[in-house]
Amino acid sequence: MKLIVQELLINSAQTIHAIAEKNTKQIVAISKAIIEAYKNDKKVLIFGNGGSASDAQHMAAELVGRFKKERKAYPAIALTTNTSTLTALANDYSYEYVFERQIDAFAAKGDIVIGISTSGQAKNVISGLKKAKAKGAFTIGLTGERGINLKKITDICLMVPSDDTARIQESHITIIHIICKLVEDALSK
Repeated sequence: MKLIVQELLINSAQTIHAIAEKNTKQIVAISKAIIEAYKNDKKVLIFGNGGSASDAQHMAAELVGRFKKERKAYPAIALTTNTSTLTALANDYSYEYVFERQIDAFAAKGDIVIGISTSGQAKNVISGLKKAKAKGAFTIGLTGERGINLKKITDICLMVPSDDTARIQESHITIIHIICKLVEDALSK
């Protein structure tokens, strides 16, 4: 068991190291986009399925609450938290439209919309991002190395250089923490 634990930790560290080499500019660009949106009184909408839904909620909590500094609250909404809305939309329309419909209701031109999908294949995430783009929002995708479908439809798509769901999810939360730090540092001077 010890060797398995060590191997998994090393694999995770290698993925983070690859992100440091390949994706630093994208992390900075995402952070700058969010900073500019907040400077212009815009909001951030975040969504995904399963573990990515948890990441969306985590990011919204860091932005609304605080990451490290006491500061004003930043408007961020995870579209994964209202079970009545999610289940009504899934029942009345289709699960494919649970995010698209909420984006139609809440997104405005200049807002930031972040879709998270480890595979990049989630139809409801793709549908939500397409609607956001149509409404004039700035779109961001967080995915894995096979997430080419998100890359095709977003303004910025950070593709974690891995096809292992666990490594991608671990990386997404690390990336989210870095973004929250950069946003908080820039806006709470």
